Amino acid sequence: MPALHLLHIDASARPGVSGIHPHGSHTRRLTRHLVDRWRAVRPADRVIHRDLSREPPSPVTAEWIAAAFTPPERRDAGMNAYLAESDRLIEELRRADLVVIGVPMYNFGVPATLKAWIDNVVRVGATFGFDRARAEGPYWPMLPAGKRLVILSSRGDAGYDPGGRLESLNLVERSITMPMSYVGLTETYCIAIEYDEFADDRLSASIAKAEGAVDALVQKLTAEPVEVSPGTMSDEVATP
Repeated sequence: MPALHLLHIDASARPGVSGIHPHGSHTRRLTRHLVDRWRAVRPADRVIHRDLSREPPSPVTAEWIAAAFTPPERRDAGMNAYLAESDRLIEELRRADLVVIGVPMYNFGVPATLKAWIDNVVRVGATFGFDRARAEGPYWPMLPAGKRLVILSSRGDAGYDPGGRLESLNLVERSITMPMSYVGLTETYCIAIEYDEFADDRLSASIAKAEGAVDALVQKLTAEPVEVSPGTMSDEVATP
């Protein structure tokens, strides 16, 4: 069975892991839990860990936009330099068969570092195409098919899931799933820890429930056949 590539992204500003470090991150706890469980089942798979708090992607600038919208054959050395970081992030995403994103809710949305990552990888001519004259629609995804996305989040309150009392305030999952589906990641799974602000038995129960859901998801995904995405990135393993 060919090895798969996992792209493990952490977006929490907290460097520690809850349950291990004081005031540690719940999302880092969930992403580590998933990766550990995955490796126990598929030890030969390769994991690339990108910590957006330690290495925040550069925000989009006017120079970046000018370079991205210039045809590749017309870009000069300066334009290529502006896009170099975006190229590296896109190659990691292109190579990945499973993308795991740990994302806390900050002011009802995602951390700025994750938004910067999204802006760098959702790029015309690289991860999605655009043609006004195209009969079936002007946009289409350009990443290899078959990728799966897991969003592991944490929230201070509860009731943000579909049908919940705070559903309308949850801007986290939608701000990830919409642009990611745009570039071809349409199979998405979401698990969240809630009640963080209360820090009582409800939080403990939510953590246990989320970790159980992660276990079940890993069992499901590792039991299903996956179309391995082609790519050129090194097979080196980066340990989270």
